[in-house]
Amino acid sequence: MTAHPTIVESLRQEGYRLTPQRMMILGIIDDSMGHISAEEIHQKIREHYPFVNISTIYRTLNLLKKLRLISETDMGEGYVRYELLERERQRHHHLVCRQCGESFAFEHELLKPLQRRLLKNYGFAADVDH
Repeated sequence: MTAHPTIVESLRQEGYRLTPQRMMILGIIDDSMGHISAEEIHQKIREHYPFVNISTIYRTLNLLKKLRLISETDMGEGYVRYELLERERQRHHHLVCRQCGESFAFEHELLKPLQRRLLKNYGFAADVDH
């Protein structure tokens, strides 16, 4: 579980300490290769370090989100999932089936025509960032 070097450097540049807990959390998110929940992160950390509290994970996730190093996505499961922003080659969104829960990602560019139509027809500026 090692954290992505660019993320580590970003934390240092912002003046934050690289605590062992932060390094573990970053490493798990980086290794996940996709969206991971706070609870899943907690389970993985507890395998090696049972003393780490879930509140530490939430505080770290909030910090990483504030620094725009991770994104938070609600997949309709009753909790949110996280992924590294740097891993996202392009901005994307998710469609989730309400019956089976299956989801798939699609490019941000597909929403631009909808944003323009909403603005033109209704004067509504849709915020489609997740």
